[in-house]
Order: sequence, then structure tokens, then C-alpha cells
Amino acid sequence: MGDPVLSPVIGQSADSSQLPTPSSDILALETLTPSRHVQRMINANHHVSPSRSIYSDRFIPSRSGSNFALFNISPSPQPPPQSGGEGKDDASSSAYAAALRDALFGPDTPYRKDNSLLSVRRNIFRYKTETRRSLHSLSPFVFNEDVGPGVIHCPVKAPRKVPRSPYKVLDAPALQDDFYLNLVDWSSHNVLAVGLGNCVYLWNACSSKVTKLCDLGIDDSVCSVGWAQRGTHVAIGTNNGKVQIWDASRCKRVRTMEGHRSRVGALAWSSNLLSSGSRDRSILQRDIRTQDDFVSKLSGHKSEVCGLKWSYDNRELASGGNDNRLFVWNQHSTQPLLKYCEHTAAVKAIAWSPHLHGLLASGGGTADRCIHFWNTTTNTHLSCMDTGSQVCNLVWSKNVNELVSTHGYSQNQIIVWRYPSMSKLATLTGHTYRVLYLAISPDGQTIVTGAGDETLRFWNVFPSPKSPNTDSEIGASSLGRTTIR
Repeated sequence: MGDPVLSPVIGQSADSSQLPTPSSDILALETLTPSRHVQRMINANHHVSPSRSIYSDRFIPSRSGSNFALFNISPSPQPPPQSGGEGKDDASSSAYAAALRDALFGPDTPYRKDNSLLSVRRNIFRYKTETRRSLHSLSPFVFNEDVGPGVIHCPVKAPRKVPRSPYKVLDAPALQDDFYLNLVDWSSHNVLAVGLGNCVYLWNACSSKVTKLCDLGIDDSVCSVGWAQRGTHVAIGTNNGKVQIWDASRCKRVRTMEGHRSRVGALAWSSNLLSSGSRDRSILQRDIRTQDDFVSKLSGHKSEVCGLKWSYDNRELASGGNDNRLFVWNQHSTQPLLKYCEHTAAVKAIAWSPHLHGLLASGGGTADRCIHFWNTTTNTHLSCMDTGSQVCNLVWSKNVNELVSTHGYSQNQIIVWRYPSMSKLATLTGHTYRVLYLAISPDGQTIVTGAGDETLRFWNVFPSPKSPNTDSEIGASSLGRTTIR
């Protein structure tokens, strides 16, 4: 608002013709009755002296510089200026008010375009749908060319950009195109394990060194790999229904555990407890500290178990199967505590949120194509998103509230989602086959995807926990395409 012109109200002297002279005042006192004389003495303090002017104790600002137009208030009519000085002040105030209005509301507001919009509507705080501007545009510090160079420009932070191309591609010969297998996992020590045919290879993300961990022979093949949460032990599920534990630091097999009658396509670790899911429809709980092959057997699925994930607090195990079912178990149950039957296709993609306890995401196959969100604490279905493609994998970011999904028929894409709005941050393409395998780096910034096109692709999709715009250090060098075996 313009600086108001303070106009003090000055008490002017009364007309001399109406003021009593000293002599007439004395004559008047002589003729007063006693009662009037007393009243005159009481009100003596209010007698107006003819020798000086009385100034009021109130200052009333001039309304000529007020910007009633900014709030759709019609000012009371003012008389035209009596002198040239007042007209100049009003013009100066109007020019300043116009510049300030442009800085606050922009040069294209309806008030500037058409003065007829200055109606008599007095609802000051009404919502103005015709002025849709961002919060940054309402700041008086945003640069405007119409206002002039005296206004400071405050840059607006640009949204995070996700690179649309992988920073590294590895050839992975014999990487199977099988939806029900889990052949890629990334350890806490930044080592990638990949099952290729009947062999398991290790790729060190720091040195790019490739090591052959094991060869199962021509009579067996690798169906799943899974790193322990800590340490250097990796579990391998085989086509013959066995589970092998290997010490990757020594490339030595620690033990072999049996119990399944068919291939083991899913593995999940919870501290010293290893869960394995099989085509025989069962889940075996194995404590690697004991001599027994397994300590309990979980039954409930009517078809192959292809998805297994422990929650971050190691209290709940989620399992998905080819029977289109999603179950939730705990360490003490042999029957599922929760059963979800909303999916219409196989449930392989499972991910627990690291940000909210009990938040579980699951994805369905080709006939389903949906990502469902569940609250296992309250046993409620939260939401559903139709992705339009077969959902093969899900993983949640540890650094921000976002998740990644990989897809098969028919788009073969990778999508980065912002939760809970489920708005797409990026859609990544490059694989020519279904993106069946997914793992995330230990720093939470990079993902690796694998497909039946026999390639592994590395993508920087998530920010670091400290700086949202810091690129991942993993794989920053040695760009290009190499082979993992």
C-alpha cells in the first residue's frame, strides 16, 4: 500500500465577529445570574481562548492512497482535489500502488486488465479461481520485468530429474526368461549375485571385478539367490529343491539343506532365519544355527510360491504365489495370519515400506497388472493402481517415500512412483524382454534390472539420504557395456 498522507485536523480560531471582546465578556459576567455564574466557573477549563489555536489529538490518514481495488472494495467518493499539490500526491500514490500490485499479483491480474471487475462485492477473503498462480508468484521478491530492476529475484528449486538411460550395461548370458525365478540380489557389501544357468557369478560394484562363485553341474540349475542381511553369506535355491549356503568371501559352500520336493524359486532372510518358497507350494523356515534342515513348514498356498519378503522389523513375512494369493505370516505361525485375494494373477512383486510400519505393496501378473497397498497392522486395503503391464518386481526407496516397479507384457518398462500420490516420476525403457529381476544398491540410490534379453542395466533413480541432487558414486566410472561372465 502507498504511504498514507497524514492530515492532522487543526482546530481553527473562531470567527472574530463571534468571539466576545474582553470588555464585553466582563459586561456579560456582570449580568449573569448566580446559577449561570457557577456553571460558567465549572466549565472554565473548556473556555476557548481567542489567542491560540487548539490542535486535535487524533490523526486521520488520507484514503486517497489506499488500494481498495486489491480487495474489491469500493471506496467512498472523494471530492476533487482543490490544489495542484494534492493531485500530485494522489498520482504518486497511484503509481506506487500499481507497481506494488504488479509485484504482488503479477502484471496480468484481472484488476489490471479490466477496471470493470472492481465490483461492489465485499467478500474480501473469497477464493479467486480466476487467479491461479503458484505460491512463489505471490512473493514480492519474484522478478518481474514490468516492475523494474529494483526487485530481487529468488530462484525456484527445480524438481529432481531421473536419468532416462542406464549408466552401465552388463551382458548376462543364459539369464533365464522365467517369471517365477529370482536370480539377482545385491548385498550390503556392494556385491551383486547373479544366477546364470547352472552357475552363480559375483560382480563387485566398487571394482567391477567378476568372480565365479559356484557351478551346480549339468544336472541342476540356479532358481534363486539371496544375500544375508549382514555378512558375506549367500543362499542359492536350486532346481532340485535344495538350498545351499555359500561364504562369498572364501567362495566356499557352508552347507546344503533339503526339504522341498521341487525347485526353490524364492528366498528371504531374517537375521539367522532363512525362508524358502518352492513349486511344491510350501514355505520352509530354516535356522542356519541348527543342524536341522528346517524348523517349521508354512502351508497355505495352492500353487508355486514365487514371492517372499520379510518386513524391516523381521516380524512379518509376506508371500505371494501363482494361486493369485498374498499371505502374511509371523515367526510363530504355521498358518497365514492375513489373506488377501484381490489379485487376479500370480503375485511375485512384494515390497515392505521402510517408512511406515505395516505398509505392504504387492503387484500382480499379466491378467492383473495392478499394484495394491495394504496396511497389515489394521488389516485394511489402502489403494490400487492399474499399471497397464505385468508387474514383475517392486522395491521401496530407503531415502525417500518412492518406489520402483518393473514390468513385463507388454511395455517392458521401469516406473518410478511417488507415494502415496502414485504419480509417475519417470518411465525408463531399454530392455527388449520382460524386466523380471530387480535389486537395489546398499546406499539406496541405484537399482539393477535384469531381463530375458540377457542384460543387466544399472539406473540412478533415487537421491542420497543427505542431498536429493547428489548422484550415486556406485558405477560412476567404467561406463560402457561389459560381460558378467
